[in-house]
Amino acid sequence: MYIKNHLLDLKPSSTLAINEKTKLLEKNGTKVYKFGFGQSPFPVPNEIINELSNNASKKNYLPSKGLLELRESIAKNLRCKKYKFDTNNIIIGPGTKELMFLLQVAFEGDIVLPIPSWVSYFPQALINRNKVHFIQTEIQDNWHLTENKIKEVSDKIGNKEKLIIINYPNNPSGTNPKKIENLSNCLKEYNFIVLADEIYSDLNFNKSYQSISHFYPEGTIVSNGLSKWCGAGGWRLGYFAIPGDLNNLNNSISNLATETFSAVASPIQYAAIKAYESNQEDYLSKSKIILRKIAEEAYKKLNTNKIKVIMPEGGFYIMPDFSDLLDKYFKSSEEMCNQLLIDTGVAVLPGSDFGFKKNKLICRLSYVDFDGEKFLNSIKKTEILETEHLNKFAPKVMEGIDKIIEWSSKLTK
Repeated sequence: MYIKNHLLDLKPSSTLAINEKTKLLEKNGTKVYKFGFGQSPFPVPNEIINELSNNASKKNYLPSKGLLELRESIAKNLRCKKYKFDTNNIIIGPGTKELMFLLQVAFEGDIVLPIPSWVSYFPQALINRNKVHFIQTEIQDNWHLTENKIKEVSDKIGNKEKLIIINYPNNPSGTNPKKIENLSNCLKEYNFIVLADEIYSDLNFNKSYQSISHFYPEGTIVSNGLSKWCGAGGWRLGYFAIPGDLNNLNNSISNLATETFSAVASPIQYAAIKAYESNQEDYLSKSKIILRKIAEEAYKKLNTNKIKVIMPEGGFYIMPDFSDLLDKYFKSSEEMCNQLLIDTGVAVLPGSDFGFKKNKLICRLSYVDFDGEKFLNSIKKTEILETEHLNKFAPKVMEGIDKIIEWSSKLTK
């Protein structure tokens, strides 16, 4: 066999797979409610697009760690948000996923992952043959870690180095930790290295965003990029901010970058300077007004006695639990989601893709199936949205959620 044994069961990323599946269904004439793939519905701001166009002729390789001017602009942007990073702390990558992979290549120790967590963290550990410890979180804790569970896993791991990956606002639940300062102090006490995946931080619905890095800067790597807040997922530009205390990891990832992706595309790096130096307050404010209103409506519709769900606090995901309602009808979340797609055209991802046990009938719903450009252009920054706005500018989202409710209700009659 010419494939390594530990890779034989590796499957395509579920988020990318559902995107391809729904595209094929649409091509074949099926009306699909695309709630599976987490892609920003909003356009890249025009001035950033123009900057990309103006720099399309840039063809030379840039430094592997990234264009100096871009790294400076990111470091300045982070310092404005009360992070303690300078230019030397920043590494630019072709999206944060590649940098996360290289971190797992470089890191010597055990990986700790909460359940739920993003679909690619564990497969990357599997590829790199890293030992993983899972921590099951609970709905009463916003689906986030607590200090006692961190202590338990730390005691289990013992003297080995420990890397924990924490994503907030969370994909798949859209929630934040309840007491992030206490959580940060606990992670520091037990000497964890933290990868804070903050790709949705600029889409946090509350004005103030608290990072683990604010309380534990010396041990926290911050991961972010253009894909979610800027609508530029396909541009593939992300960054790591690695504190000076972890400079060995910084150097190792930088060296690995020279042997893997070499450097991020030059025009995109020049355009990204504009993204981090220009004032995007109006764009971001409107984006969050829209996403928050959709989240509120989705939560209101799904929050019944039989469906457990938490109101999202950022990003564009909500994670309903149908276990109490549909446990007599389905043996796994994958089976439930497949049947939902067949019966209604609504595409969501099963909770098992995010680490939950298969019989836990949870799904992730990404409420982004609407024309973000039209919606943005229709509202003012201070406008209070009503349900009528959503029916007009995000009709498939509203209709698709209604179909889920109707479908689940009919099954139980």
